[in-house]
Amino acid sequence: MEKIGIVTESTADLPLEMIEENRIAIVPVKLDWPDVEVLPGENTFQKMREAEKRGVKSFGKTSQPSPKDYLDQYRRQLAEFQEVVCISLSSKLSGSYNSAIQAKNFLNPEEQNRIFNIDSLSISSGQGLAVLKAKELIERGKNTGEILDELRETVKHIRFFAIMEDYKWLEASGRISRLAAIILNRMAKSGLRPLLTIKKGKLSPAGIKSDTRDFPSVLFGQFKSEIEKKRRPDKKIKVAIVHGDDLFRAEKLKEMIGRNFKEAEISFLNFADDVIGIVSGPNAMAIAWLEA
Repeated sequence: MEKIGIVTESTADLPLEMIEENRIAIVPVKLDWPDVEVLPGENTFQKMREAEKRGVKSFGKTSQPSPKDYLDQYRRQLAEFQEVVCISLSSKLSGSYNSAIQAKNFLNPEEQNRIFNIDSLSISSGQGLAVLKAKELIERGKNTGEILDELRETVKHIRFFAIMEDYKWLEASGRISRLAAIILNRMAKSGLRPLLTIKKGKLSPAGIKSDTRDFPSVLFGQFKSEIEKKRRPDKKIKVAIVHGDDLFRAEKLKEMIGRNFKEAEISFLNFADDVIGIVSGPNAMAIAWLEA
């Protein structure tokens, strides 16, 4: 039996090959949107675009995983690993972390003592970087106590920024009010768009940006300004990029970072999970990074 396994949610936006290679157990966050499921499209974002064209008025609903969803993955990992670290999306954005904690109560005492929970204080690319950090610590031979201590410190320093094309999806999810969505979309039409970040686990504004159709330049500008403020030549920078079915612009952002920052390593570039997607909408883009 191997020493330490990992559980996380689908909201970590990790590529499938990375999940399989590292034997990470994924708890799905649930999406319910019958009206869009029957529409043509290779992914949820394409279906969302088709829904807009057809004037579909409904929006998808998300629900956090149940304790049983975590319990199933705990048991799967406990069969292969001596101990399990579960890294959940921010408890300030979802009740998933609480479900993950509750799931332990359905295990016997010996099994409960083998499960350890971490709040990533992030989501999407930020959560994914936290998971990869855990995997790196496991491969370096750290024990569980050391891994938990380092992860709790690491998640405080993961930087995450996102930009969206249409704020109606954020409104429909209940994250912002109708009035806020109207104001934000009017600003976008006038060439101004807010950049969003995560602070202490909560989604927060990070300033207003112009030239907002060029999402890669906006996100690269934020990355560049923050890195150059406290650049440490002895440190590598792990970067993750997630997009809403806009691979061209995501690749452009990746190329800009690689060309200008040799110390930056793109850990992964991937589609946003469906649950992330119905909140952020098509063409949204997010970047997260962490000094390694």
